[in-house]
Amino acid sequence: MGRFIARRLMQLVPTLFGLSILLFIWPRQLPGGPETALLGDRGTPEQLELIRRSLGLDEPLIVQYGKFLERLARFDLGTSISTRRPVLTEFADRFPATVELTVTAMIIAIGVGIPLGYLAARHRGSILDQLSVGWSLVGVCIPIFFLGYVLKAVGAENLGWFPSTGRQDPTIDATHVTGFYVLDGLLTQEWDAAFDALWHLVLPGLTLASIPLAAIVRITRASVIEVLGTEHVRTAEAKGLTDRVLRRRHVLRNAMLPVSTTIGLLTGTLLSGAVLTETVFAFAGIGAFLAQAISELDYPVLMGFILFIALIYVLVNLVVDVSYGLIDPRIRVR
Repeated sequence: MGRFIARRLMQLVPTLFGLSILLFIWPRQLPGGPETALLGDRGTPEQLELIRRSLGLDEPLIVQYGKFLERLARFDLGTSISTRRPVLTEFADRFPATVELTVTAMIIAIGVGIPLGYLAARHRGSILDQLSVGWSLVGVCIPIFFLGYVLKAVGAENLGWFPSTGRQDPTIDATHVTGFYVLDGLLTQEWDAAFDALWHLVLPGLTLASIPLAAIVRITRASVIEVLGTEHVRTAEAKGLTDRVLRRRHVLRNAMLPVSTTIGLLTGTLLSGAVLTETVFAFAGIGAFLAQAISELDYPVLMGFILFIALIYVLVNLVVDVSYGLIDPRIRVR
């Protein structure tokens, strides 16, 4: 398994190298160059020249690219134009919120989607199967911002069961160690803070889970149906194996490869920033910050975001590849 992971890591190097080239070229292809993008159309020639020198744009491209790689090696993603803070600091402040929201949504989606998809496949053509397929279509078709407002109106405003916005009640004197509010409450044994942070995740978590849940149900159902039709499963059924043994050893494990791929891609998508969900629930994550950066043309933030998201997808793909090797040992040999 160690050599398998090492091979996958080596295969990621060309991907990251190609991405660095694209990120280096992109701002230089903007109309007027990076200096015009930073100063706007009202910048004087003197100001433009000063910006070019300060950014090193008057040097040869190979020198600029070398310095660009050097900054990336130091995790220097530049400074935000709007906040005047390092981009990496901005991401470090907001990423824990997005991680908490993504983990909550994926726990809901996986915990409900895989069992429901399996039951729908085992009882193909039944009412349960028809309801699960129809419900998954509804989950994909409903706009996520609309679902968020509905859950917010019902669960927060009408029933008053859940908070409507934010990550934690501001009246709670919580100690933040890692930036992950639920984890911080558990580490400091501030149980009321941990519970309150978890309670704030319910409505946005349910909202964000709607799309991955629908996809996981459909992929699991289709994969299980395909595995149930294979010869080795029919042979195991003919031998009289119990449903529990058949489900664990022969059906679910063989059906999990496409499901794990779907889960990995969906997780990467959610970690890249749930803009609409975070906006509806005023959840201070990466998605809301990205929306602000786009509206304000904050190019250093956008460049850092692209690199950050690419790195997330690379790591998620690595985890998916490792899960392949754990699910099917034959893949490690290949």
